[in-house]
Amino acid sequence: MPDNTTENATLEVDGAQFTTVTEGLATILVPQGAKVGEDGGEVQQVFYNPIQQYNRDLSVLAIKAYGEEALEKRKSRKQAKDAKHGKKRKRGDENGTKSEETKRPGSEPAQPAQAEKQPGSEPAQAEQQSESQSGAAGQNAGNTTKPSFKVLDALSASGLRALRYARELPFVTSITANDLSASAAKSIKQNVKHNDVEDIVSVTNGDALAVMYRTIADSLANGEANKPWNKTSKTSKFDVIDLDPYGTAAPFFDAAVQAVRDDGGLLCITCTDSAVWAGHAYCEKSFSLYGGTPIHGMHSHEAGLRLIINAVATSAARYGLTIEPQLSLSIDFYTKVFIKVTKSPQAVKFLGSKTMVVYSCDSGCSAWETQYLMRAKAVPNKKGNGAFYKFGMSLGIADQVCKHCGTKMHVNGPMYGGHIHSREFIERLLKQIPEADKNVYRTLPRLEGMLQNALEELIPGPEERAPVEPRDKEYAKIDRYPFFVIPGKLGSIISCATPSDDHFRGALKHLGYVAGRSHCRPGSIKTDAPWSTIWWIMAEWIRQKAPVKTSKFKPDTAPWRLLQRLGILEQQGDAGGDDVTMAGVDAEEKEDKKASAEPPVTNEKKVLTEEDLRKTLVFNDELARLGREGKTENLVRYQMNPRENWGPLTKAKSN
Repeated sequence: MPDNTTENATLEVDGAQFTTVTEGLATILVPQGAKVGEDGGEVQQVFYNPIQQYNRDLSVLAIKAYGEEALEKRKSRKQAKDAKHGKKRKRGDENGTKSEETKRPGSEPAQPAQAEKQPGSEPAQAEQQSESQSGAAGQNAGNTTKPSFKVLDALSASGLRALRYARELPFVTSITANDLSASAAKSIKQNVKHNDVEDIVSVTNGDALAVMYRTIADSLANGEANKPWNKTSKTSKFDVIDLDPYGTAAPFFDAAVQAVRDDGGLLCITCTDSAVWAGHAYCEKSFSLYGGTPIHGMHSHEAGLRLIINAVATSAARYGLTIEPQLSLSIDFYTKVFIKVTKSPQAVKFLGSKTMVVYSCDSGCSAWETQYLMRAKAVPNKKGNGAFYKFGMSLGIADQVCKHCGTKMHVNGPMYGGHIHSREFIERLLKQIPEADKNVYRTLPRLEGMLQNALEELIPGPEERAPVEPRDKEYAKIDRYPFFVIPGKLGSIISCATPSDDHFRGALKHLGYVAGRSHCRPGSIKTDAPWSTIWWIMAEWIRQKAPVKTSKFKPDTAPWRLLQRLGILEQQGDAGGDDVTMAGVDAEEKEDKKASAEPPVTNEKKVLTEEDLRKTLVFNDELARLGREGKTENLVRYQMNPRENWGPLTKAKSN
């Protein structure tokens, strides 16, 4: 990926020399001699890393897609509210006219409601009156008043992210750019002035937690917790909170879920501590930060995403808030998740049935099993005309060893077990890409490729057929097919040549399963096939195309037990073997397999089972064509090394 930044000119500001760096529509002032994403040189207090432009481009487009939809929904709610009040006012006028005719002479207009005011009600009434007056004025002026849309860039560093929001998102009315470092805050103010967005961006110097908890305190003081969002649009909270720390964002989750609007506010969270949530060397650290242990395996990065999402979900649930992941990506050395937060005590009840632990055969065949902590089961109601969800404990997995290779399994989690993406949100993002300016968003090709990958991860599960409430049905949805497999990893476990991705996908599709991909790893395949089917495909690949030498396998090891159960190796007495290619497999068997590939011609339509389809599976060019993906228009699905020594820079030093 080429360098997407533009270094323009040298400027002197307050007696200091600066070099301008332009990204998107924003320009920041970088002190001369400071580090700008290159190796070596002086380390500045507030650095700029061009590798993170992808992160910032994604954030801008995601907030744009979210904001346009959120403002449209609020507008619709307000119109419905105004129409409802208009009908009430009309009925009130009619009733008032009738009452005037029957009113006794000299009677005073009844005003008891205004006479008995509750303490603290005056500011609220004044606020509502001001809002209605401003709304009327806005209607008279042609609706020129912009609705409020507030963004918090809690850990702003140079302020580039906040500047891009101000310059590239036309509906944003207020942005708070905060940083703990005094030098960073000074730099942000310089950049805000240089970009002429002082009317939108306000700069604060302090702890991000203090900023968010002050917002929460203001919200509580104003009594917003007792005002349903469909009755008031006034709030002290932020529409969007962006958390992009150096390392983990876990310490900010509790404050963030409370400081963002609870009618669907958006959290944008970045975590760069991949050694913690995607590695097995710091299990204790992962548990202390995210409340779960990571996975050791090819799917560790998706597991890391689920750990982070679960930490946000449990933080929110304590306050009756539910989350809805919109987009969750493992990118380079960090994760980026976009999560909507909504007040819904009913939805919170489903969190236990959407939280899972994973039993991993990480030192054996890499298989896994998921175990949800609770279950939400649809049961008929007493009247028999509907159903509702009843919650209970899940049954445990009794066996301690892997049923495929007999290796002891390890427990990972708990972690989030629902879908980590929203199809509608991703599709809105993809619609924006053709319209986006390539000179502003220079990482568009990679954005499109990764979003397409994320879309392919959404494998639909079986639909709930019980007549439950549609809202509860959405709350109860879980991801029945988390994680992914990598054929190369499977081949290395059993020491055989690896089938091509096309052959492997074709085999899955031939057997009636879905074969997508994951954004986390190149060569990954996301499928709804069980592990028994996956290992059967690998065994069939060995039988037809890639015979193995039995002398490779030591008795009673994981691959030995696995291949023995699959029928590739003979019983223990013959397993040591000489350099015989493979026990029980010869050319005649292969010919029989090919001969049976053509199903018998019959006029009856028979529903083929997986056992029937297995008999007709042949690894040939036709199967590869079945598994070959359609035209993808040369999508950049995975990151290529953009430069030498790229990645996170050193941590900024505060003073």
